[in-house]
Amino acid sequence: MPADLADVDFRAWEELVVVKIGGTTLAADDGSPGALGDIVAAQRGRSLVLVHGGGNRLTEWLERLGIESRFIDGRRVTDDQALEAAVAVFAGLVNTELVAQLNAAGVAGVGLTGIDGRLLVARRSPQLGRVGRVEAASPSLVYALLAGGALPVVAPLALDERGEICNVNADEVAAALAGALGARLVLLTDTDGVLDGAGRTLGRLGELEAQQLMAEGVIAGGMVPKVEGALAALRSGATQVVIADGRVPGALGRALEDDSFGTRLRAAAHDEMDL
Repeated sequence: MPADLADVDFRAWEELVVVKIGGTTLAADDGSPGALGDIVAAQRGRSLVLVHGGGNRLTEWLERLGIESRFIDGRRVTDDQALEAAVAVFAGLVNTELVAQLNAAGVAGVGLTGIDGRLLVARRSPQLGRVGRVEAASPSLVYALLAGGALPVVAPLALDERGEICNVNADEVAAALAGALGARLVLLTDTDGVLDGAGRTLGRLGELEAQQLMAEGVIAGGMVPKVEGALAALRSGATQVVIADGRVPGALGRALEDDSFGTRLRAAAHDEMDL
């Protein structure tokens, strides 16, 4: 953290919340405020950091370019051509659109990627090409923006160990930032939360149970990086993680205030306390 911010206790000043959303739009299809209204409302008494995806938009652009989309364990395989598209879509189209909508609604959104200020450090996953796994976050730039009353909007790109740009999973980005900031983490997705083998939403999920469900293949696909990121965030300092359905009206507010909404995850230490 910069020296002039070293004495600022953000945890005491306001509640910090890192929110991950899909990157297509912040407004609902029917023209209502949608997630945008949620974010504006949630800012009252809180400091927010917004992390966005945009996988659907990237898939659309790759199709236009004649590039096949492939996934391994919920992570996109990204070659050099796909990376160029990812940078254009995530850092350009999606990030700029979200920042524009926030500013139009009176929220001082500022667009970033994980490359800016070396916000994110990633290590390349060779089997996925130009994809990195987030290893650490250095949130000095985020602190500076929060101190200035801005809402950081972070696109899922980072520098890898070679100093090269890589595509990173947005859920992992949000998890790393929540851990580094000691914040609450809300992952808004397109399901009710984490489901059990019978398709029922798990209201509470401990680390040991989560590991078992992933090993059994019950937690699979795109939910794997969400759960792995959530557990990593808890281990590194996040105060709470909620995975919930971002399509529900008022989803962010409910995720923050309604214990019956979505899935709440806890670290292994809490599992042991429950025994």
